[in-house]
Amino acid sequence: MSISLFKTTVASFCGLMMLAACSSTPTPKFQQELFETGASPYARNFNSSVTDTCEAARRALLSQGYLTTMTRNDTVDGTKNFQPSGDTHVVVEFHVVCTPGEEASSTSIVYVNAVQNGFALKKSDTSASVGLSVLGSLSLPIRSNSDAMVKISSETIPSGKFYDRFFGLVDHYLQTVVRTQPVVNDRVETRLLPMPVEVAAPEPAPAPTSAPVTATAPGSTPTSSSTPTPTSLSNATDTPDLIGEAAAVHPASETGAVR
Repeated sequence: MSISLFKTTVASFCGLMMLAACSSTPTPKFQQELFETGASPYARNFNSSVTDTCEAARRALLSQGYLTTMTRNDTVDGTKNFQPSGDTHVVVEFHVVCTPGEEASSTSIVYVNAVQNGFALKKSDTSASVGLSVLGSLSLPIRSNSDAMVKISSETIPSGKFYDRFFGLVDHYLQTVVRTQPVVNDRVETRLLPMPVEVAAPEPAPAPTSAPVTATAPGSTPTSSSTPTPTSLSNATDTPDLIGEAAAVHPASETGAVR
């Protein structure tokens, strides 16, 4: 009798334990975060500057069909849409942050995070009734259907090969794309330039003046002076007009007669 009672007690205890285990709520995933100081699956070191690494990350996302926005040199955001079925829609949001490395100035660390948002097509029926007082208590139902995409899930993509493939593609573009050269941080010396000397333009030489040339008629002999002297004027007045006297003594009609 005591043995059967013991077996009954043990069976009841085991049943209670199993029931308690089934009824206990599971631990949420956000409480399972370890925050370890070791290597992070969401980060990777690169031997390049912050600008070059973020540019390679942008090219990696663009090559896979992501729509990227880069408002800063150290941050890249990208989105891509998926539709597994006619009633479901998935949007992957990619976030990349580039920071300087810890070992040297020419190294950088890339932190990446991808969020998967799920949407589902929900159909809703809307009904209404209209009462007509003329016909009594008659009501006419009016029904309309509307479809809308409703967000049903949002979760960070867990670490794994998804991020490993992304980091591998970033390294590929760092090896093939020409990198920028950093500017040497040397002291730049400045000095004033000498003032320009104004050179006066040379004055033009005066043109040579020539004596006026008097034009003479062909066949005429030039005279030494066009102004008559007083001596020439007196001789002209004193000389008798011999031609006039000869014409008066012998008329032209008589001289021309021949006997």
